Formats: sequence, C-alpha cells, structure tokens
Amino acid sequence: MSVWLLALALDLLIGDPPNRVHPVAWIGRLLVWGRGLSRASSPLGLMASGGAALLGVLLLVACAAAAASWAAGRLGWPGLLLEALLLKCTFSLRGLIGAALGVARALEVGNLEEARRRVATHLVSRPTEELSAPHVASATVESVAENLTDGVVAPLFFFLLFGPPGAWVYRVVNTADAMWGYREGDLGYLGKPAARLDDLLNWVPARLAAIGIVLGALIRGRRVAVHAWQTMWSEHGRTASPNAGWTMAAMAGALGVALEKPGAYRLGVGLLPSIGHIHRAVVVVLLASGLFVTAALAVSGLVR
Repeated sequence: MSVWLLALALDLLIGDPPNRVHPVAWIGRLLVWGRGLSRASSPLGLMASGGAALLGVLLLVACAAAAASWAAGRLGWPGLLLEALLLKCTFSLRGLIGAALGVARALEVGNLEEARRRVATHLVSRPTEELSAPHVASATVESVAENLTDGVVAPLFFFLLFGPPGAWVYRVVNTADAMWGYREGDLGYLGKPAARLDDLLNWVPARLAAIGIVLGALIRGRRVAVHAWQTMWSEHGRTASPNAGWTMAAMAGALGVALEKPGAYRLGVGLLPSIGHIHRAVVVVLLASGLFVTAALAVSGLVR
C-alpha cells in the first residue's frame, strides 16, 4: 500500500501532467478513433458501435496496465515509482480542489464571467452563461461532491481490488461516459453502454464517498453530520443519476445549503451556497478523502 501513499503524494505535490502526455487524454483519442471506425446511424447500431469501441479500448488499456504493473514489480524502487505514477494518473484530488478554488477566487474579486468560464471548463457540462453567482457556487459545490466519487474514491477502490488494471478499466469507462454519456441526440444511444457500466461501477464508491462526506462533516459538530446523513438518505434519489445524488445530498446537508441545477433538481434546504461554502466543501472533501484512504489502508493490512 506504499503505492497508494506515494501516488497521493505525487498528486498533491505535482498534480496532473500536461494533456499532451496524460494517459487519460490518450484514452480519449482512442475512444474517438474507435468510434470513427463505425458508420452506424440507427439507435441499435450506435449502441453496438459505442459498446464495441469501449470494449476495444478497455482490453487494450487493461493489458497495457497489467504489463506495466508486471514490469514495475521487477524493477525494485523504480518500479514502485512507476506503479505510483500509473495510479496517480487515474485520479486527481489536487486538480479537483484547484478547480473549485479557482472559481472561488474569481467570485471573490467579482469576476462572474471568469467564474462561469472556470466552472464550464473544469467542473460541469451544463450551460453556464446565464448562471448567477449563487448558482455558480452551487455548481462548484455539486461538482466537488460528485467528483469525490469518480475523481478519487472509485479509482482507488478498484486499485485496491484489482491493482492497476482495475483502476484503469474504471478510468476508461468513466472517460467514455464523460465523452458520450448524454441523454439527447446520437450520444444518447452511442453512450448508453458506457453510461450504464459507469453507473454500475460507481454504485459502491458513490455510497462510500457519501459516507465519507458525512464523517468529514463531523469537523463542524455531530449535529451537522447527522443533518448530512439525513439529507443524504432522504434526498439522494432526486437526481437523474443513481449515484451522484448520494454525495451531492450529503454535501448539501453538511453545508446547510440548497444545491440546485435549475430545471433538474434541488437538494437540501436553505439558501444557495456562497464563496465560503466552496471553501468548506473543499475541506470536507479533503477530510473524506483522507478517511477513505485510511480505511482502505487498514482493510488492506487486515487482509494481508
């Protein structure tokens, strides 16, 4: 489990490599290339095309990750560093926190346009051009909570179970869902295999991440944590996603605010979040991440 700690240290100290050399960017190009091999236009053909492209990239990446892990195991300490780098590229806690704080800084200086741009570029896929400052803050907090699952907990969870191939299989599925998993137009069919598989893979990690948020809320007192739990339990089903609502509802309860995507859902009670709530959400996510890693290390030690 020293790989875990080294990977986390690399993430927090140096962050993500540039896109031109980031393996996730290469995965995105492979998915686009695989989709380009098909000329399907019917709903069934698009689903088959999306599924075939996803399967092909999954097999390629899983084999590459397994080969790299095998080689790393025979290289001594350089191999440990290689495996940690492999794992680090499947998650990004520093990137998530940096994106959220960037939005907060833009709001602090009154630059709403820059805040909207940063949210759209780094955190959400929804249109942001007309969002008010409170809705920008809400989108930021929602994304911080939701991305605790797919940006941190899920990759580490699958690494714990299946090593580097597990973490990278998850990252391929999550990347395909981010690229194709929309509900309208051709992507509604093309991305259906990726979206359904992503929902399945995130089922356990999303609930673990939500519990982590509840426990992280203890920093503000037992009553706050209880409210986070109650909000999570009663309101997680309000989102279209079967997983995102768990962490977002828990965060709404932990912060004592309402999180709202206009026309889609409203979680929690009270006012929409402000700049200060973005900072509090960051603290809760950091605590939740630390708790998850600590628990995973303990479980790994018991298993061994």
